[in-house]
Amino acid sequence: MDNFVFQNPTKIIFGRGVEADVGDEAAKYAKKILLHYGGGSIKNSGLYRRITASLTKSGIEYMELSGVKPNPRLSLVREGIGLCRKNGLGFILAVGGGSVIDSAKAIGIGVPYEGDVWDFYCGKADPKETLPVGTVLTIPAAGSEMSCGSVITKEEGLLKRPCNSTMLYPKFSFLNPETAFTLPKYQVGCGIADIMAHLMERYFTNTKHVELIDRLIEACLKTVIQNASKIMDKKDDYDAWAEVMWSGTVAHNDLLSTGREGDWASHNMEHELSAIYDIAHGAGLSIVFPAWMQYVYKHDVSRFAQFAVRVFNVEHTFFDPEEAAREGIRRLKAFFSLLGLPVSLKDAGIGGERLSEMADKATEGGAASQGFFVKLNRQDVYNIFVSAQ
Repeated sequence: MDNFVFQNPTKIIFGRGVEADVGDEAAKYAKKILLHYGGGSIKNSGLYRRITASLTKSGIEYMELSGVKPNPRLSLVREGIGLCRKNGLGFILAVGGGSVIDSAKAIGIGVPYEGDVWDFYCGKADPKETLPVGTVLTIPAAGSEMSCGSVITKEEGLLKRPCNSTMLYPKFSFLNPETAFTLPKYQVGCGIADIMAHLMERYFTNTKHVELIDRLIEACLKTVIQNASKIMDKKDDYDAWAEVMWSGTVAHNDLLSTGREGDWASHNMEHELSAIYDIAHGAGLSIVFPAWMQYVYKHDVSRFAQFAVRVFNVEHTFFDPEEAAREGIRRLKAFFSLLGLPVSLKDAGIGGERLSEMADKATEGGAASQGFFVKLNRQDVYNIFVSAQ
């Protein structure tokens, strides 16, 4: 086990109807805030009405910035920065899923910064301060409600890049599983795949003697898998949603990164896919992750066999651990298919004409590698994209 420091400052308020108290929580930070969200879904569900009523009751003046899309855009972030500066807004409340929260985080670090906020996403600068951000989660998926990360897409050049900093932890996040009841099944599936990918990026590690976190990751994976089918059958199953929502948060709040080095090649390769084709992040991961697994599993067959046995209940055979490892990958793909997700580029209607471009972008033209479990060069990344067709 590696040395580590674990600290997560985000306050979680979890349960039925908890968003009624969001005004009181936000008022601790500012009386003039930005209310940031996506489209009309929060209005159709009644969540917008409940949020604004709580803000008004707490004496909070709010300005709105809607229009966040999946794979949140830099142009809207820049608009939000200008809005906050011009109107002296002192807090950002993000109501939505990971895209909305990531956009809010980007606005937060951009407001006090004299340069272009994209500097933080292309590695030119590190955030030193931020407007405080709070969230009301509606889509269990990205884990951004309790993470120190944000991912933004720059339209010019179709670049999707992450920023990670302790500045990006939300001050608080409200998690009410009831807010997920109205999600379309495809969006539910994408969220499940995203949660599982966060767990698997941490699971496949070269670090030894990490049994506790192995077991915690396996427990989260099995919990998500078992409750996903319940949600698909009954969208208003509160208890199943509660398990999935909390698993999604724990999956990405860095507890499960402690003492080990993760991989993250699949996430970074998927960023190139969704930047160009604007595919949902979870759908991109359901394509890329199994392809990555098939490409690298021989690096540590025993870990892949352990994953297969402990997570997907594959029968363990001491005489052929490779077959157990391959069966685990097959069962993962079958599970993604069961959720209605693509498991190949063809399934998503994506051809092979830009695979070379994506490999170039993912490796800076071959100057950089991806991943830690297995370091992937430009040719490796290209080969994985080819195998995902």
